Amino acid sequence: MDLRYELPVGLAVDKLMESLGRFADVQLVLQEYCLRTYYDSFDWRLYQNGILCEFNRSKTTSDLVLKNLQNGRLFATLETSEAPSRNSRFKAGKVRTTLESYLEQRALLPVCTLEYEAYHLLLRNQDQQIILRLLLEDYDLLNGQLSFRTVRGFLKTAEQIATALTEELGIRVLDRPVLELALGLEGRKPNDYSSKLKIVLDPVMRSDLAGKLIFSTLLKTIKANEQGVIADLDAEFLHDFRVAVRRTRTGLSQLKGVLPSDVNSYFTDFFSWLGQVTTPTRDLDVYLAKFETYKQQLPVDLHADLEPFLTLLQDKKLKNQQDLADKLRSPKFRKALVEWEQCLKSQAYPKLAKMSHMDIKTLADRRIWKTYRRILEEGGAITIHSAPGDLHELRKTCKKLRYLMEFFQSLYPKLQIKKLITQLKGLQDVLGDFQDFEVQMDFIDQCAKDTENALPSPTINALDELIRQLAAQKARARKHYQPAFEEFAMTKNHALFKSLFATHR
Repeated sequence: MDLRYELPVGLAVDKLMESLGRFADVQLVLQEYCLRTYYDSFDWRLYQNGILCEFNRSKTTSDLVLKNLQNGRLFATLETSEAPSRNSRFKAGKVRTTLESYLEQRALLPVCTLEYEAYHLLLRNQDQQIILRLLLEDYDLLNGQLSFRTVRGFLKTAEQIATALTEELGIRVLDRPVLELALGLEGRKPNDYSSKLKIVLDPVMRSDLAGKLIFSTLLKTIKANEQGVIADLDAEFLHDFRVAVRRTRTGLSQLKGVLPSDVNSYFTDFFSWLGQVTTPTRDLDVYLAKFETYKQQLPVDLHADLEPFLTLLQDKKLKNQQDLADKLRSPKFRKALVEWEQCLKSQAYPKLAKMSHMDIKTLADRRIWKTYRRILEEGGAITIHSAPGDLHELRKTCKKLRYLMEFFQSLYPKLQIKKLITQLKGLQDVLGDFQDFEVQMDFIDQCAKDTENALPSPTINALDELIRQLAAQKARARKHYQPAFEEFAMTKNHALFKSLFATHR
């Protein structure tokens, strides 16, 4: 059992050891300079699941450890001399299993680094039995931390010593991880990034001010992910970047009249371009992530034949990633992003937009209700004979409704709006699966027919078989459409949509 304490400001190491000497013989086993770097994903997946990941280095040891966030107890460790990187491949074991299960496709990135002097101490009684192990971490910028590593049979003794030190020296129980203290030095805190929208709107807020708040929140996400996209740290940076861009495009198209028409038109063109230039790289990220799944869908004797296709995907990804990075470093991108930020900070325009003074609740009701009714119209017209393009158009309309509901969810009863978003997501998932199979089949077919990057005949045969497998999955996904649409459009849901959003018809 470990007991953790924070030392008061200015408490010298020799003063602490002097106080400990009154309870037992104090033995300094080891004193060493250490570096501790905390790691997590960009979106804090380990921290959110109660895990601290530390890479600890000293002259004698170097290891990656996983600890319980609440009690600091170590539950997995891996000796390694190399700092984690996005290309790290840890050997099999609990560290690797834990990281893979929580991080999935996200990279393990450094969060912050602390330097400290570590003092490993033993307390022995008159019989020279070890009654307590202590670790003192003496930081330059933080108060020292003292860990009591209790010994079986001497727990009460450790508690008595801790109580005495609390009264005499003012040590206190450490009630939060050192990581939080370290981040505080940088003006940060854990969970300081999330791709989820958290926008709180006042129902009577002017629409132009509410629109700027929504767009500003999305711009923060774009800027937060920009460098990760350029460096290609992991595929989720580009995913979150693109979602923020798509949401912005939806806002500009669905909230017309909130910004002046010329401003809206200019930035609609810019974000449309940004969506286009990020699509090829994102698609390749998806294909690469699916490659192992593709292999499993084929007979074992075709697995090796598929490897040249993987090489082709990797080559295409490298080329498209470089092209995307160049575009995000370009004057066009930088200029437009600065202009957009200035636009959102502007207090007024020479000419107010026609809907700028409308309260945001009224506008939200109108836009959500209109888009919902469009889904009912488009979805109800789809039959078993409808072209794939009809389902794709419905999918795009569903995305618009989803984004609108997420923008404005703070204006409506929490449980009811979340229920409708969940119902809509169910329909989106079916439409998304169908569209994904369609796009994958088309891309794989293009690769098989590409004469410039000609693949070996066995690989083309394997891709032909893969296309057949995807076609069968697409057909199954298509059969799920009608039940999913009927569930979304059922009377109970319709009544709830009407009660929430049809107040300004």
